[in-house]
Amino acid sequence: MQQKKKPTLIILAAGMGSRYGGLKQLDQMGPNGETIMDYSVYDALRAGFGKVVFVIRKDFEEAFKARFIHKISDKIATDYVFQELSDLPEGFKVPEGRTKPWGTNHAVWAARNAVNEPFAVINADDFYGADAFKVMAQYLEKLESDSTEYSMVGYPVTNTLSEHGTVNRGVCKVDEKRHLINVTEREAIGWKNDKITSEKDGGEVPQNAQVSMNFWGFSQHYFKQSGEDFIRFLKAEGNELKSEFYIPATVTNLIEQQKATVKVLDTTAQWFGVTYKADKEATIQRIQEMIAQNIYPEKLW
Repeated sequence: MQQKKKPTLIILAAGMGSRYGGLKQLDQMGPNGETIMDYSVYDALRAGFGKVVFVIRKDFEEAFKARFIHKISDKIATDYVFQELSDLPEGFKVPEGRTKPWGTNHAVWAARNAVNEPFAVINADDFYGADAFKVMAQYLEKLESDSTEYSMVGYPVTNTLSEHGTVNRGVCKVDEKRHLINVTEREAIGWKNDKITSEKDGGEVPQNAQVSMNFWGFSQHYFKQSGEDFIRFLKAEGNELKSEFYIPATVTNLIEQQKATVKVLDTTAQWFGVTYKADKEATIQRIQEMIAQNIYPEKLW
């Protein structure tokens, strides 16, 4: 029996983080200068991932290599790719005046030539927790290269809000078999009078709702499917200067067309993240608490 390859982790690190104000992907959170990405790679390595691929922008390649790649390249196989506006399917070009990146699913598609095994996708600035990587690795290790049985880690919405402002979340609808039905992007949500509501649409978000924090699991076949959906997106919205090609939108399209299923994986991990500058101190404190509990060593690498 042929031994299955260890899964790869794709880390989406090309975004500036406009609400946060800077390159938070490289911001130091741990006691020895560790970034949130360091903890993600550490968790992925001990969960059984065999490679990590970073999606970055070309203009901060040198800063990224200097502050990050050199620390981990002897611990796990590493690679990085650029998310570039001009990386489009044949026959398409960047519309005049477009400067905004094409979105998270375009960032995943940018890694299509660097990944040859089932893979997970995460954001660079989210702290997902060790158990989340463990359950994802266990799922991906059994996945065939042409499988369309994808997965995502789901988190309770109440565990993903910020005390310092509203956030955008992909609210999930799940069936009785724990398969995803769809993901609805809800913008500007937060606590208001003991309820979770959206400042943008005024609607309420159930407190027991699960949300996607962009922790997805796919086979290599997803690159083909997302490439086809990218063409659909470009035909429909490609001339809009701020339109974005999101992972949840493609996943929802595949589910609705019965081209894929997505298993929602439960985790005991606690998510936290840095959406705003004011979230940084809370993140540093939580990491210190986990070090005190021997969940992480004082010095990762």
